[in-house]
Amino acid sequence: MTRARRARTAALATVALAATGLLALPTAASAGGGHGGGHGWGHGGGDADRATLYEYAADTWASFEAMAHPDTGLPADNVAGDLDPASRSGYTSPTNIGAYLWSTVVARELGLIDRREARDRLTQTLGSVATLERHDDSGMFYNWYSEATGEKLRVFPTDGGTVYPFLSSVDNAWLATALVLVGNAEPRLRDEADAIRSTMDFGFFYDPAVRQLRGGFWDEPPADTAAVVGNYRDRGPDVWYTGHHYGTLNTEPRMASYLGIAWGQIPPEHYFSMFRTFPDACDWSWPEQRPVGETRTYLGVDVYEGAYRYRDMQLVPTWGGSMFEALMVDLFVPEAEWGPQSWGVNHPLTVRAHIEHGMEEAGYGYWGFSPASDPRGGYREYGVDAIGMDTNGYTSDHERTSVDPGWDDPACFRAPSIPTEYGDGTVTAHASFLALPYAHDEAMDNLAKMRTELGAYGPGGFYDSVAVRSGIVAERYLSLDQGMIMAALGNELRHDAVQRYTVQGPIRQAIRPLLAMEEFSAAG
Repeated sequence: MTRARRARTAALATVALAATGLLALPTAASAGGGHGGGHGWGHGGGDADRATLYEYAADTWASFEAMAHPDTGLPADNVAGDLDPASRSGYTSPTNIGAYLWSTVVARELGLIDRREARDRLTQTLGSVATLERHDDSGMFYNWYSEATGEKLRVFPTDGGTVYPFLSSVDNAWLATALVLVGNAEPRLRDEADAIRSTMDFGFFYDPAVRQLRGGFWDEPPADTAAVVGNYRDRGPDVWYTGHHYGTLNTEPRMASYLGIAWGQIPPEHYFSMFRTFPDACDWSWPEQRPVGETRTYLGVDVYEGAYRYRDMQLVPTWGGSMFEALMVDLFVPEAEWGPQSWGVNHPLTVRAHIEHGMEEAGYGYWGFSPASDPRGGYREYGVDAIGMDTNGYTSDHERTSVDPGWDDPACFRAPSIPTEYGDGTVTAHASFLALPYAHDEAMDNLAKMRTELGAYGPGGFYDSVAVRSGIVAERYLSLDQGMIMAALGNELRHDAVQRYTVQGPIRQAIRPLLAMEEFSAAG
């Protein structure tokens, strides 16, 4: 950590300690917080917790300062653990750019940078985004660009492989979310943000035949055309859509659904056309376990309100059982508040399941499983296998110890395979930050132990992941994961600032009534 960074961190701790009454608390304006004024410091935890969280925020923001390219204001996908600018990845994505934009707003809200620096950073990044090549008919952005030049990539910088330009519904959703947030948080830049966002049409991903979103499309033939479908819309030139849909509700692509519905690009019935679980039928016996539940009707759509059983809980699963699938969207849309009988029940259960798996079932002594860097190299999905629908599972350990409770119907029986032991569990800090609203004390304790006992902390905050039994640490920082941490801290320390900036206007008007209608079959 540089001398300047140490000084800034110490200053922020002083600001946080002012809440104890020992020091006078600065105004929002003097701290650079601006629009958060009047809403207090945030949620749970005492003054010591807030000081710790401010330290985490200051160090996490340092990773974005290192990842943002000075010529473009575009962040790299990742950077090495020592924050050396020479280690920037050489590529970025719409999600990475969105994470940097909302993290810049959070940094301003927390006083890590002043309003002028925040506005300058946002202006530069929006200016670069406005020049990026995109798909004309949909207004969507490609998945990979150079953070140094903004050029659309056709050769991947890490391995020289060919890039077939792809446009992802979920990646574009995170950029669009950030544009909404920036426009509301910094009115002087609203026109610039809206000019980009207003051309983005999520209806281009919508398949009316099944009322679900495609994963994305290529606008030129991909390497393998056998796994894709041709143009199913009488609109624009031919495109090659992914052969799969984002049909599972409790996954991060539902942010694209919320945006498309809010802007009138997708009908609201789409929300109820996604699977809570697949049906309780032998034709659907390949997922992780047999669901329980009943069918209810909303907006004329019959919804099987399925749930999975885990220990003494009953909850709506994600696809892989990971934390960010369930809770990343909740950073921006207050799902638990708007859907008290659905997300308000399910989100706390997801967190509890992760805690019980890590601390009791697997006995790791740590918890919080989500896609992140593999400490042994590369990137991998991690999760609690039993609360994911994928039959292959996102497992919590390096050995990929999986669980299959099986089906007891003789016509579709699968023998259960319950692990007797777990291996080298891998936890990621962003999962604990996502859990803060639902298990504050447990999350703070988990993070403290990851830092002190596992050494999973560096100049940019928490390293991306750590294997708890071998102690191997993935010493690098990812824009996506650091962005989730910054968003969580913006909510925790500035009274849900990230949510408030995101849901002003049509998102609140269109999405809140949908979430309020539903009752999940979740209980615990």
